[in-house]
Amino acid sequence: MSLLVLWGVSVLIFAIARVIPGNPARVALGPNATQDQVDALAAALYLDRNILVQYAFWLRDLMRGDLGRSLYTNRPVTQDIAEFLPATLELIFLAAMLMIVAGLPLGILAARFRGRWPDHVIRVFSLLTVSAPSFVWAVALMLAFAYFLPIFPIAGRLSEAYSIPRVTGFLTIDTLLAGNLHAFANALRHMVLPAVALSLSGIGQAARLTRANMIETYEKPYIEMSQAYGFPEGRIARTYAFRPSLIPSLTIIGLDIAALLGNAFLVEAVFGWPGLSRYGVQVILRKDLNAIVGTVLVIAALFLIVNIIVDILTVLLNPRIRLGEARP
Repeated sequence: MSLLVLWGVSVLIFAIARVIPGNPARVALGPNATQDQVDALAAALYLDRNILVQYAFWLRDLMRGDLGRSLYTNRPVTQDIAEFLPATLELIFLAAMLMIVAGLPLGILAARFRGRWPDHVIRVFSLLTVSAPSFVWAVALMLAFAYFLPIFPIAGRLSEAYSIPRVTGFLTIDTLLAGNLHAFANALRHMVLPAVALSLSGIGQAARLTRANMIETYEKPYIEMSQAYGFPEGRIARTYAFRPSLIPSLTIIGLDIAALLGNAFLVEAVFGWPGLSRYGVQVILRKDLNAIVGTVLVIAALFLIVNIIVDILTVLLNPRIRLGEARP
C-alpha cells in the first residue's frame, strides 16, 4: 500500500509541477539567454514532449536510481538530497525525542493532579505551544537565548573553528567518528534552539492528548480496583493508566513527527539550517522540476515509514490488536 501511495504522490506532484505557470528552462537560464538556448534546455528536459511522455522518461530514470539534474544547484538531485537530508533528519530526531520525553510525562502529571495547580499550568502551557506556529517560537528562542542571553549559537550546524570530515552527513555521528568531543558538543548546541522550536507544538499536543486519554482511563473499573487495593498513585499512573492511554498519543505523535519533515522549512530558514526542507522551498521558487519531485517523494517516503513504525508499535503495545490479527 505504501508503494501505491508513493506512486500516486509521484503522479500528482509531477503533474502539479508541470502545470505551474512559467518556463523552467527560462527560469534556469535567466532573462539574458537566447530562445535557442531555452529551447535546447527544454528539449534536454523533455519539456517539449507530452506530459505522459515526460512522466514515462522520468519513471524510467527513477527505476535506475536517477532523479534527474537540479537546475538550481546544477548537480544530480540524488546528490543534493544526500547532502541536505541528514541535517533535517538530525534536527527532527532530536525534536521527536523532546516531544516524547517532555510531552508524555507532562500529560501523565496533568492527569495525576487533575484539577490542581500542576494540571492548570500544564494545560496553559500546552494551549500556548499548540496555538503559536514553530517559526514564532524560533524567533522568540533566538531572541531569548542567542541575543539577550548568548547561550546558544544563532545559525548553522557547526562553528567555523571545527573542521570535521563528512562520513555520514550526520554531524553528531561524524564528530564522534572523528573523536572530537568538543565538536560534538558544539553540534549539539547548534541543534538545541531549532529542535526545541520544532518540538514545542508537538509537546503541547502530546501532553493534552495523554492527559485526556489518562483521565478517561482513570474511570475504568480496574483502575478503581487498583486504588481500592491501596496501590501507590505513582504506580497506578505509570503502570496501569499510562500504557492503554499511550496508543492514541503515539498515533498523534507519529503524525506530528512525520509532519515535521514538511514543516521544518521556516525553522530552518530562521536558523540558517542547511536542511532538505529549506532546499525544497528554494527549488519550488525556481521551478526546478526534478528537484521538486525528488524532494516531495523523499518526504512522502519518510512520512510513510514513520506511519509504518507507529502501526508496528501499536500492535506491540495492544495485545488485543495482535491477537485479533492472529485469528483466522
